[in-house]
Amino acid sequence: MEIHPIAFFHSPLTSKFGIPRQSGLAESLAGTVVFEPDYRRAEAVRGLEDFDYVWLIWQFSANPSTSHLSPLTPHPSPLTVRPPRLGGNRRVGVFASRSPFRPNSLGLSCVRLDRIEMDHCLGPVLHVLGADLMDGTPIFDVKPYVTYADSHPEARSGFVDTQQWEPLQVEMPVEVAAAFTAEERDTLRCVLAQDPRPRYHDDDTRIYGMPFAGRDVRFRVNKGVLTVVEIKKN
Repeated sequence: MEIHPIAFFHSPLTSKFGIPRQSGLAESLAGTVVFEPDYRRAEAVRGLEDFDYVWLIWQFSANPSTSHLSPLTPHPSPLTVRPPRLGGNRRVGVFASRSPFRPNSLGLSCVRLDRIEMDHCLGPVLHVLGADLMDGTPIFDVKPYVTYADSHPEARSGFVDTQQWEPLQVEMPVEVAAAFTAEERDTLRCVLAQDPRPRYHDDDTRIYGMPFAGRDVRFRVNKGVLTVVEIKKN
């Protein structure tokens, strides 16, 4: 079987560094799903406006080991991975994790459907919130989220249930914040609070850089506080 992208995702996050580790963690992070020409017809999304959330099926296209492969081409991958929630030091089976390094490079995300815009050239454009996809990610399918089948609030969540996670406090100087719109500032704070660093990094002197909305955001972290120290244009 071969599958091909039906759409591509667009986001202010243009690098893997900084992408939220799960969908819904950065609730205000806006993105768009722009369909390929064959699907730019209103009837393709008829009725979707009545749903609050959708599932996106997509490809981990930025992984160096899989970017050149078809998404359904099996390839060698580790059978164990080190989830960030476990500090990046403890291994679990790849199928007991949501690691992007998988035998087939497919991702699954539940995102909020903010609105559907009918564009003269692009057809129906889905405006979504809270996605954990980087700019340019290929989308293979869109499905509506339905509560009676998709919601299991009492379900166990394995090691996630036993690992507490606290977001970082984000400090952004006034002169730095002025480089962004109010909406961009809110979204950037939400993304940074999730701690974009690799979980095994704990160097309070190191300066990290993350592309966001056409700028390079430089920051450091010390004792649970993330401080933005500089903004540069890409």
